Amino acid sequence: MDHPTVNVRELEGNDRLRWIAATGLKGRCPRCGKGHMFSGFLSIAKTCDACGLDFGYATPDDGPAFFALCFITFPLIFFTMWVELAFEPPFWVHIATSGPLMIGACVLGLRPLKGWLVASQYVNKAQEAGTEELFDELDRVRSERDDGAK
Repeated sequence: MDHPTVNVRELEGNDRLRWIAATGLKGRCPRCGKGHMFSGFLSIAKTCDACGLDFGYATPDDGPAFFALCFITFPLIFFTMWVELAFEPPFWVHIATSGPLMIGACVLGLRPLKGWLVASQYVNKAQEAGTEELFDELDRVRSERDDGAK
């Protein structure tokens, strides 16, 4: 198993942000940076195909859709409004251009945004409040199982 030489959870500041962006936005494993995070367009794989990281922790839920709205749709709405006010094109121009542009940009943006959220969850050890002891126990059991399998 090929793990990074640096513990990614110990990275600080810009190094942490760069690692999250480099792996998450590209859909790579947040632990090793080599394996694939996705098994389909938006389906998260069960494990990393390079280092075996279990992606069971990944719960991005509606986050990618929210960030797609904030980062992609809102700027495109302002652009569409500018086109309307500056050029006053017929309505069909907006149907033919603005609608497909917004839908396409949002759909294409979902995968990198989901990868970014999953990588952030891993690097920052994100978990629900009050579950720290449960996750520590699960990590201990997984480590013992992995050590026994070697």
